[in-house]
Amino acid sequence: MTFGKRAAAQMAPRLAVARPAAGGWFARDEAIMGTAIHVELWSEDERDAQCAITAVMDEMHRIDHTMSPHKPESELSRINRDAAREAVPLSAEMYRLIERALEFSRFSDGAFDISFASVGNLYDYRAGTAPSAEALARGLAAIGWQHLILDAKTRSLRFGREGMRIDLGGFAKGHAVDNAVAILAELGVRHAIVSAGGDSRVLGDRRGRPWSVAIRDPRREGGVVAVLPLEDTAISTSGDYERYFERDGVRCHHLIDPRSGRSPDALRSVTILAPDGLTAEGLSKTVFVLGAQRGLELIESLDGVDAVVVDAQGALHYSSGLLSGGTQGIAMARQ
Repeated sequence: MTFGKRAAAQMAPRLAVARPAAGGWFARDEAIMGTAIHVELWSEDERDAQCAITAVMDEMHRIDHTMSPHKPESELSRINRDAAREAVPLSAEMYRLIERALEFSRFSDGAFDISFASVGNLYDYRAGTAPSAEALARGLAAIGWQHLILDAKTRSLRFGREGMRIDLGGFAKGHAVDNAVAILAELGVRHAIVSAGGDSRVLGDRRGRPWSVAIRDPRREGGVVAVLPLEDTAISTSGDYERYFERDGVRCHHLIDPRSGRSPDALRSVTILAPDGLTAEGLSKTVFVLGAQRGLELIESLDGVDAVVVDAQGALHYSSGLLSGGTQGIAMARQ
């Protein structure tokens, strides 16, 4: 059957509408929670993509307003102001996070402790100042996760020691990327990555191939020590290069051993792969404090968790799960 020119012209618009949308990748970057937030996703429709990205950024702002220790009106600031005097009622979200923090403290034997903040807030990394011996001793006396009195009946928290403070920097960003990925999944997004500084979570794959996430070289800006192929997982890297200053040849960085009040110096970075961002971030801080041997022993005891550790000499250490892929898997990790 043939058509005349007029008939063909009338058919053309209908045929064009019937073609499937090409789709594409959409991304946005913002500075929230004191870090760089990156969202990248695949969508068939640009408007849907931008709405989804905006929903993620809105959630990041919400968490920042709730959990920032620098905002006087945040729930965390209210806890730090009042919990030494009285039990402070908590939101359901804050209660769950502090409950998880105490779980991390128990199984890490105190290597992870959100009450480190009584010492952590004594350091000023921009000014390059550390606490005096006397101030450090006072701050250490206030640290102790066992003295965070969490009451399930009243859903409240009280500090059992004078001068206690808490900081959720150990896994607030991991929690944020978890929430962000959940939002994207609810909106029908199947392929995405959400990053908050050193914490990322990937949703699905990159349309037929894994996401490639690089682990930076702790001592060479722009350098990479490993590239990991990821699908449906979370990754968190903690390093001594994020916020630091050096004094008398000693690097003082933002990762604090709650038992000494000082920065651990046995490692340069720790990267954790885990099913969710909160777990990944919490473990990256924990392993950094424990060191390579004890930290990897802890990782080996957990299902579905792996680690890449860079020690103080720059040597790489891998958990067995990353090595079990054989020579090809090791070569991929060591790109």
